[in-house]
Amino acid sequence: MAEAALKETVDETQDLTDGFSLVIDAMKLNGIDTIYGVPGIPITDLGRLAQAAGIRVLSFRHEQNAGYAAAIAGFLTKKPGVCLTVSAPGFLNGLTALAHATTNCFPMILVSGSSEREIVDLQQGDYEEMDQLAIAKPLCKAAYRVLHAQDIGIGLARAIRAAVSGRPGGVYLDLPAKLFAQVINADVGAKSLVKVVDAAPAQFPGPAAVKRALDVLKAAKRPLIILGKGAAYAQADDAIKALVEKSGVPFLPMSMAKGLLSDMHPQCAGAARSTVLKDSDVVMLIGARLNWLLSHGKGRTWGDAPKKFIHVDIEPREMDSNVEIAAPVVGDIGSCVEALLDGMGGSWPKAPADWTGTVTAKRDENIAKMAPRFMNNKSPMDYHGALGALRTIIKERPDTILVNEGANTLDLARGAIDMYKPRKRLDVGTWGVMGVGMGSAIAAAVETGHPVLAVEGDSAFGFCGMEIETICRYKLPVCVVVFNNDGIYRGDGVNTGGGSDPATTAFVKGARYDKMAEAFGGVGVNATTPDDLRRAVNEALDSGKPTLINAVIDPAAGAESGRIGNLNPQSKLRKK
Repeated sequence: MAEAALKETVDETQDLTDGFSLVIDAMKLNGIDTIYGVPGIPITDLGRLAQAAGIRVLSFRHEQNAGYAAAIAGFLTKKPGVCLTVSAPGFLNGLTALAHATTNCFPMILVSGSSEREIVDLQQGDYEEMDQLAIAKPLCKAAYRVLHAQDIGIGLARAIRAAVSGRPGGVYLDLPAKLFAQVINADVGAKSLVKVVDAAPAQFPGPAAVKRALDVLKAAKRPLIILGKGAAYAQADDAIKALVEKSGVPFLPMSMAKGLLSDMHPQCAGAARSTVLKDSDVVMLIGARLNWLLSHGKGRTWGDAPKKFIHVDIEPREMDSNVEIAAPVVGDIGSCVEALLDGMGGSWPKAPADWTGTVTAKRDENIAKMAPRFMNNKSPMDYHGALGALRTIIKERPDTILVNEGANTLDLARGAIDMYKPRKRLDVGTWGVMGVGMGSAIAAAVETGHPVLAVEGDSAFGFCGMEIETICRYKLPVCVVVFNNDGIYRGDGVNTGGGSDPATTAFVKGARYDKMAEAFGGVGVNATTPDDLRRAVNEALDSGKPTLINAVIDPAAGAESGRIGNLNPQSKLRKK
């Protein structure tokens, strides 16, 4: 029946089109101008034809990294980033990135070729046979399969709308190999395409919810605003700044919200995090979740002071997920913040001066205490000396996008490197997954045109380091700094069993990661002091050339599990 219907759409006397062309036309119609992926069966020609049609197609060395690039492209642009993979193993490689995008609320579409349904369903052993749709469904926001060429337009439209509407997330689009070769009349194909209109419509909060939230905020004696990456994604920068400044409330930015307001802003409480979490009495969350990164809103982190929470989020099911939310405000961030500003009227009482004074004093005390640690010029470097060099560079070059991952490298950089503009800090996000660095760096360079500084732990870099070749191949303005302490957490681990194998957390001593960039035509530098590091990074950013700097860190400088060792159960027997 399906084949008969398909034949009816083909008139040999008219111009014809095929599945390849329809996928590309549907993408172009909806403003998708970049694809991240890995070529292979059955999508090799799709990539070639897309490139010929004017879509930028970036080929990676591993699908997971291409997926991370697509995910961060979605975060930066508010349009779904597209990752293209082959079937079965390639699809599975991209699946981690798809789940990462969904968990972090980044709009992304994973497009994968797949084996023929008739053979897969009978389990007859097709090439890379796998029921990919069934596997993808639990790990993404939505999943669709297109079987007929005339449905390609609808399939992509549904994927786009699902990815960006409401709470954004990852979407899977399954395109079986047979689909690409299907031929239909060109005019029928053109009419089947769909241009998505108002894919992410504004969702306004109810007036009663806005009034309730403002009543709770106005009654606060020690209020706090927490900005999450959802606030950064919303691109409602001016409205959020106006709300923070009109209220006079101290704000705490989560890592990917740093720079939404400058970390130098007088109300920024980043350097007084422990104090404001413990002592605040009313907390307004804007695009942030009370997950593990905020100790679920309870426990010692939050102290004994009774708390009331105001939660601004587009997802109503997020409310009361860990603690009672006194004032839920449900809607898109931009609309909610504008409604709160309107509700505040022409005048609004500033946060109590005794509270803001206490926060400012604690922040200044902590900054002064840390300052000398960032100024050392030790060789080999410790983390603070190396990060001190990089924090100066970001201050001098605030348009540079900072990509950051690792254990100690990530945890210490969050507090060490101040950010000055929104969406300039990209890191591992909610899952804390390692290996996002090179994909994020590539997408940041491609989507923004700005220089990128990727600060990587040597362990994290190991998950994605081969993409240095991708960075060099496309001549991207990316400077990668590998904090090389010869191991995971620390490089001075010992095999307590007495065998000849190295410790489970140890890497090759004295490895020269910089040689990787040289092998692919980029610039490699070995830096042993903060002064060396500062000089090398500045030269890289000035030149715009792909650069990899091997930053030699003292193997004993790190801490177990970075600064989240409480999440890593350790053997009591080992301690004995």
